Amino acid sequence: MAQYDVIVIGAGPGGYVAAIRCAQLGLKTACVEGRGTLGGTCLNVGCIPSKALLHASHQLHEAEHNFEKMGLKGAAPKVDWKQMLAYKDDVVAGNTKGIEFLFKKNKVDWIKGWASIPAAGKVQVGDETHEAKNIIVATGSEASSIPGVEIDEKVVVSSTGALELPKVPKKLVVIGAGVIGLELGSVYARLGSEVTVVEFLDQITPGMDAEVQKTFQRMLKKQGLKFVMGAAVQKVDATKTKAKVSYKLRKDDSEATLDADVVLVATGRKPFTDGLGLDALGVETSPRGQIQTDGHWRTNVPGIYAIGDAIDGPMLAHKAEDEGMACAEVIAGKAGHVNYDVIPGVIYTAPEVASVGKTEQQLKEEGRAYKIGKFPFMGNARAKAVFQGEGFVKLLADAETDRVLGCHIIGPSAGDLIHEICVAMEFGASAEDVALTCHAHPTFSEAVREAALACGDGAIHV
Repeated sequence: MAQYDVIVIGAGPGGYVAAIRCAQLGLKTACVEGRGTLGGTCLNVGCIPSKALLHASHQLHEAEHNFEKMGLKGAAPKVDWKQMLAYKDDVVAGNTKGIEFLFKKNKVDWIKGWASIPAAGKVQVGDETHEAKNIIVATGSEASSIPGVEIDEKVVVSSTGALELPKVPKKLVVIGAGVIGLELGSVYARLGSEVTVVEFLDQITPGMDAEVQKTFQRMLKKQGLKFVMGAAVQKVDATKTKAKVSYKLRKDDSEATLDADVVLVATGRKPFTDGLGLDALGVETSPRGQIQTDGHWRTNVPGIYAIGDAIDGPMLAHKAEDEGMACAEVIAGKAGHVNYDVIPGVIYTAPEVASVGKTEQQLKEEGRAYKIGKFPFMGNARAKAVFQGEGFVKLLADAETDRVLGCHIIGPSAGDLIHEICVAMEFGASAEDVALTCHAHPTFSEAVREAALACGDGAIHV
């Protein structure tokens, strides 16, 4: 029986970061992971492999549509799907092995296997029981489905199966117009699939700025994606090679079907806590299965903490990482903190979509007076030079104080550009502060400055 100051259960972005931070703070730490590689869903079957395929398919799009415009002529490249999957797997392997190196460097013990918590202060893995003064549950989430739809990871797949299809499907139906569905849908659309997205609501990407939603959907339609909005999927009938999706339109109760070679179920995720024994321990959970914690990631059972997708909040890897570091700080007797008002969200399509802070709708509901600074990428020289002039930056600031309240970007490198505003919000900056900061030319980031200028006397290049 090994004894530790901290045992972290789960080696995803939240868990492995928590383990490393605990070790850095002088705590004897172990991390339990049953998967054969470290990194959790994100590095193995989520964020990283999907970004590899997004990158590869975007390069194909550039070759097919923009190379000739730049004087790069020749036969269009052919898709070797097996090689593309191998490239994706190599990217995953490099990242997961990197975490193994970090564990060794920081003297974090990797306990291989699936964990349960038979009692507070004890973690059982296989036939061995380890003792820990503190336990951090970082077990992440799993794909959720809807009634009438059974995932087999062959014809009816989750995001995991969508990353391992034996061939590019001729017809792909995506159930759910959220981040995962649109990212993977855009990958296959670029690779030649006929992609239809079926969404229960009347707009894509729920919770996003309404103007961005409309612009984003219009741009995806131009890329070939089809949308059926306001549709409730009733069932999916699947054979070994085909599927039929039956849905009902909410506006008039009319019914229709869609034929598909593959159906991607992208209707969200749910906490994965199976087998931990939380019920027997008396750990409080919500009706949705989320572990309940206080402001310092403590559960109601002393010595047991929880972070990441297993608790409330957006299911984002970087949110889990922040919680992992903060939870470790708390256990070490320091002041761990996460600013939940400044957690960016990104969709890695082309164009990218990124947001942080409040939306217009939220500010209206709060009755808060605000002003808008908006700038189109068509006015950005760098964006036009690389055929990415569509989209815009939209900055929201307090009408009286000029303090930045939120930002919404659809355009090139939006996922990187948003962090300038994240830093600004962390320091309580005004739109004028951003506007008065020199930005290098020519860069995409100038569009952010122009949006900030638009909150004042006006942008220059529009």
